[in-house]
Formats: sequence, structure tokens, C-alpha cells
Amino acid sequence: MKGRVVALGQIDGREAAALMIDGLLHDLYLDAQDDSGPLPGEIHRAVADRPIKGQNGMTLKLGGGETGFLRNAKGIAPGDVLLVQVSGRAEDGKAAPVTPKLLFKGRYAIVTPDAPGLNIARSIRDEEMRLRLHDLASEAMTRANQSTGCIIRSAAEGADDGAILDDLDHLLSLNAAVLSEAEGKGPELLCAAPSSHYRAWVEWATPPPDMVDDSAEALANHGVLDQLEDLSNAAIRLPEGGHYYVEETRALIAVDVNTGGDFSFAAGLKANLATLRDLPRQLRLRGLGGQIVIDMAPMPKKERRAAEQTIARAFKSDGVETIFVGWTPLGHIELQRKRDRIPLRLLLSRQ
Repeated sequence: MKGRVVALGQIDGREAAALMIDGLLHDLYLDAQDDSGPLPGEIHRAVADRPIKGQNGMTLKLGGGETGFLRNAKGIAPGDVLLVQVSGRAEDGKAAPVTPKLLFKGRYAIVTPDAPGLNIARSIRDEEMRLRLHDLASEAMTRANQSTGCIIRSAAEGADDGAILDDLDHLLSLNAAVLSEAEGKGPELLCAAPSSHYRAWVEWATPPPDMVDDSAEALANHGVLDQLEDLSNAAIRLPEGGHYYVEETRALIAVDVNTGGDFSFAAGLKANLATLRDLPRQLRLRGLGGQIVIDMAPMPKKERRAAEQTIARAFKSDGVETIFVGWTPLGHIELQRKRDRIPLRLLLSRQ
């Protein structure tokens, strides 16, 4: 089916949500198993454990016997109690990265207890609409007796007032419940990570989907399961010929671009640009991050600017922080990408 389709269902008994755009799997959320460790979005009451010399960091005791790592822990001493939110996934054998800056994200708003002020998304330009949304948010915070920070998201433009207020009421209630536990003793999980279906409702609101299918066979009927199986392969075919490989090692993610049977002068540039345009989608679906090294197909050095521009455009709309580090002496591209998901291979291998 053409357009944006959200398919909801289950995989191995866990909630799953897929975003299809013109029949192509664009994004996927799959609930983790209970033993997956701290998950991005969880909020914990944590206890400072020990400082990490040379990094200005601190390990923290989290709920459930888990361990977190807080950067820039200046002023925090062992034994201090603080609220933190898991900001990314933990590498194997390492503590989960956390931040003291909490946020509660909904479809139409984001509540930010550590960043006071009421802000409206810049993409909403109509002044009358901005005033209306400002008044709605002010009404919700007054009713909840909270002066917390709040951001009204672009999805709120044109949305029903009741739906916006319901979203704000839910977020403000969640914020109050978490903050009320701040003075407790001992590490404890206070707020679980959002489910896959909730994340789909929140993250894929703009632009609104053309269809939301939650029927029993939604994932199969829209081709999600078939395309999910393709993600187990390292090789990815490019529409215009050629292919590339995405392979995970302990140190980094290796990407290798090949022109296939095309030996024309422009084949390398064509395959490289096609790979760079598709790479954010593949990394997102596979849940991969960290250091990424791309072994480009041969192309003239003067075309590097075109490759950099393609990277900037492709990753701008990806939603996961990805930094272009530069070119190596061998002509490889280096990227640094935030680890914010559990790798798909781990999610699918846990039964």
C-alpha cells in the first residue's frame, strides 16, 4: 500500500510496531525481554556509587540491581540520591548511560521538569494557533498545580483540544508521581520505558499516518515479517544496482560498498550515494550505533563533497544523533552514532 501505514501486532509474544512508507519498512519498535537491562526512557531513583577518575563521571546504583553511568557528575558525592533517566543502551559489560535531565514525551507535548518555560514548536507559525496552544498548556499546568517546563510539539497543530489536554494531563500526572518519589531511599525503578505501541503513537504522529492497522495479521499483511527477515542478512541490494554490507563487530560497525557488475566510471559514486541515502534506515531498523566506518566504492576524490552533503541530508531526518567525523587516510568515512536501541539481532534471538 502507498503512503504511511502503521502496523501494530506481536512478535514472539511481545508488542511490535512497524512504520511502512510506500510498502518499505521505515522504522520498527519491538518490546525487549525482561532481562534486557536498563532500557532507554526508564526513570530511576539512583544512588551515587563511585567516581570515575579522569572522566568526571560517576557510576550509579539503579533499580533492579542495575548500574548506570552519569557523565559530568560534578558536585555529586557517593551516597547521594538523585533521579535519572536512561538515555541510551548499555554496551555489553558496561553501565547504562543516564542523564539527570528528565523528560516525559507524549504525542502532542513534552514535559521537562528540569527546563522551566512553555515553548511552542517553531514549525507552528500561525499566531492564533500558537496562542491557543499556549492557553491549553497553561490551563493544564494550572489545573495540575505544576510550574514544570513544557514543549508543545508540531503534532498538536490542528489536533482536537480534548486530545491535547488528555495528553498533557497524562504527562503531568506521570511527572508528579515520579517527583514525589525523589526523596525516597535506595535505588528503584520509578517509570518503565514506553511500550512499542505507545512509542509508535508518540513518534510517528507527524505527518499523521494514512492508516493504522491493528488487526491480527497486520504485520504479515503489510509485508513487515518478510522485510524483517531480510534484516538478518548483512548484504543489502541497491535499487539501481550494486550492494553494500552492514556488519557488526565488537569495536565498530563496518559498512562495505560494492558496485557489483557495473564497472562504468560513475558506478562508484552512484553506489556510494545510494548507500548513504539508505544507511540511516538500515542502522535504525537493525538498532546499530557507536563507531561506524564506511569503506566506499572507488570514486574521484573531488566527489567527496557530494558524499558529505548526502550524509547530512540523510541523517538529518533520521532522529538519532549521528556525527560525521571525517575521512580516514584510506578514504573511509567515519561516523559516530548514539546507541539508543537494543540491536535487533539480540531482540530476535531472545526467546
